[in-house]
Amino acid sequence: MNTSLAPIVLFVYNRLWHTQQTINALLQNPLAKESEIFIYSDAAKNMEAQAKVQEVREYIHSIQGFKNITIIERERNFGLADSIIDGVTNIVNQYGKIIVLEDDLLVSPYFLEYMNNALNFYENEKQVACISGFNFPLNYQEKPKETSFFIKGADCWGWATWKRAWNIFNPNGKELLKEIQRRKLKKTFDFGGNYPYTKMLQNQIKAKNNSWAIRWYASAFLQDMLCLYPIYSLVENIGYNGTHFKNAKKTDFFGNRYMTPITINKIPIKENQELKNLFSYYPKTQSKKYRIWKLLTSFFGLLK
Repeated sequence: MNTSLAPIVLFVYNRLWHTQQTINALLQNPLAKESEIFIYSDAAKNMEAQAKVQEVREYIHSIQGFKNITIIERERNFGLADSIIDGVTNIVNQYGKIIVLEDDLLVSPYFLEYMNNALNFYENEKQVACISGFNFPLNYQEKPKETSFFIKGADCWGWATWKRAWNIFNPNGKELLKEIQRRKLKKTFDFGGNYPYTKMLQNQIKAKNNSWAIRWYASAFLQDMLCLYPIYSLVENIGYNGTHFKNAKKTDFFGNRYMTPITINKIPIKENQELKNLFSYYPKTQSKKYRIWKLLTSFFGLLK
């Protein structure tokens, strides 16, 4: 088992405040000073974005507190999806494993401990594709006996993976959708109809979004691979303060950081159906908040 710490890869663009909050939260992790971080800074897509991109670049060059910091400044605008696909592929191929963040994610002080422990624990379990640091605040009737659980697929708000798993990523949305339809998996893919993932994939194919995340989820799903979730979220998304959520208020959909360590225990490597059901029906149990979830999924390709 490779017990070395996984490199952190952070993707930033033109949101200085968000980037500062993300880094400040990450530095509260004791393992930050022992971790290597790669920061990918995308180039401005137009003249209007240049000043804000430059502000972010000046800030990331001032960051201290990690074992080593490598900054990759894109010379052209990749866009989020292409930047993540390219960056994750490059770093995971070099290091074998990776922890991935974007510039609107606040992590718990125990995020890096959890992610690295899970990466080491499940490194050789071929059915496990992904480690997620995010979870909804699920309404447990009683505290689960386990500290984590599996659901088929992959996730994208503070996540980690290995080269062996990322190798199955298929960027071709048409191929993924065709296979889902051929195997009559649409309902399962959409969590029993509670999540509009098939629609998101169709929109990606039609260029109505450019989501890498829906393709990552579909790739792992079609391989019957699993994602590990903590029972309490170690990640909060502050993207609702950004461009696409100017009028959105903070809701539980964006996560609440758990400020206590979560241990990794041995659990059956299969979907936890009871917790999957809670996860599946969570949006519809929130009544008015369900509108926020629908808004969130509308921007799946932009935020993820």
